[in-house]
Amino acid sequence: MFPGGGTPDMQAILEQAQKMQEQLLAAQQELADAEVEGSAGGGMVKATVSGSGELKALVIDPKVVDPDDVETLSDLVIAAVRDAGANAQKLAEKTMGPLAGGLGGGFGLPGM
Repeated sequence: MFPGGGTPDMQAILEQAQKMQEQLLAAQQELADAEVEGSAGGGMVKATVSGSGELKALVIDPKVVDPDDVETLSDLVIAAVRDAGANAQKLAEKTMGPLAGGLGGGFGLPGM
C-alpha cells in the first residue's frame, strides 16, 4: 500500500531509481580507483590491491628473502595478498553496502 492510499508517482520512482544507479556507478568507480594495502611478517611483505581486489603492487623487504627458505617467503606473500584482499572487501562493503541495501540486494558482490 502507498501512503494515503494513492498510486505511486512513476516519474518520482524513475528519478529515484536513476539517482540510485548514478550513486552505484560512482561508488563502483571510487572502488576501482582506490588502493588498499595489506601486509605480513611485521610489514616485511606488503601487497597493494585495488578496491575491487586486483593486485597492483607487491613489495618484499630483502631481509625476508632466504634462498634456503622459499616456503616462508611464499607464505608471507600469500598472507599479505589475503590481508590486502580483506581490506579491499571491507572498503567495498563500506562503499557499496548502503547502496546495495537500498536496492534490495548485494548485486552478486562477494561477501555482500
